[in-house]
Amino acid sequence: METTSRCSPNDHLVIIGNGMASHRLIEALVKQPTRPQRITVIGAEPTPAYNRILLSPLLAGEMQQEALTLRDTEWYADQGVTLILGEKVEALDRTRQTLTTDSGQSFDYDHLIIATGSRPALPDVPGIELEGVHGFRDLQDAEALEAIAQRGGDAVVIGGGLLGLEAAEGLRKRGNGIIVSVLQRSERLMNRQLDTTAAHLLKDSLTQRGLNIITGAQLERLESDARGRVAKVHLADGRQLKASSVIIAAGITPNAQLGHQAGLTTERAIVVDEFLTTSDTAISALGECCQFEGTTYGLVEPIWRQVEVLAATLCGMPTHGYADTPSATKLKISGVALYALAPLRPAPSMTS
Repeated sequence: METTSRCSPNDHLVIIGNGMASHRLIEALVKQPTRPQRITVIGAEPTPAYNRILLSPLLAGEMQQEALTLRDTEWYADQGVTLILGEKVEALDRTRQTLTTDSGQSFDYDHLIIATGSRPALPDVPGIELEGVHGFRDLQDAEALEAIAQRGGDAVVIGGGLLGLEAAEGLRKRGNGIIVSVLQRSERLMNRQLDTTAAHLLKDSLTQRGLNIITGAQLERLESDARGRVAKVHLADGRQLKASSVIIAAGITPNAQLGHQAGLTTERAIVVDEFLTTSDTAISALGECCQFEGTTYGLVEPIWRQVEVLAATLCGMPTHGYADTPSATKLKISGVALYALAPLRPAPSMTS
């Protein structure tokens, strides 16, 4: 079936975002003879798309940064794709179908795809903006955490889900006498994926490795030292932990601000239909920044299915549209075999 999102070969397709979802879409499009011949990709990070799933092994020292790169800049040029890196789109004019970056560059589009991903969801507690508080979402974060591990000290990871546990183990494995604690608000680790028995087995395994796992931990505030750096974590039950660094891995918030500012229908993220079309038929949204039937996304499996649908839609090929199905989860910690399959639930997020 066809939708109004279909592009003609003469259209200018602009993609905002150069993450994994955007890159997979480009790879799918360039294989099709009916692809738009003019494709421009604008990425806020200074490097071409890379595999964010491998940030944890990178932090743990199990691979080099070059291994994460999906394609180099020459590949984009060979495919006739204009790649612009290190620039953030700040304004979107839907009437004129133009956008403007933070460097002042302007671009027109016939069809626009917003694939701006997400950012760490920050707990609303005093001290969250202190120096020494980090996220774990990109290469720059991985570099900062590697430096933390090498310095040693006391690191506290907020979040006992997939990313938090991988960050904690990466710090421990890469560290130089570092003490790593993990705070999980729920009574069990990976509470969205594991039952009580599996969560206890995982906790025992990670504790034996040297991680300090604290469940049922309600974060109250972060305390600074005389220099304005984080120095201590306070829990609601009165417990205190020394913290020379705090790593936030407690869920994600969709980067939907651009869509909201442009007047697209947004709730927790940019609302799309089964063909990934927003409330403006000239604009699609893809990946972690989009919301379909109340669900937002943080795993690659459903996003890869979105890519298939959107590529077919843009190129005028038959597609039944996107539908949610159960998704699998794998914990990427060496020596821990954990693979979970469960019904898809909305990714944890904060209202933008």
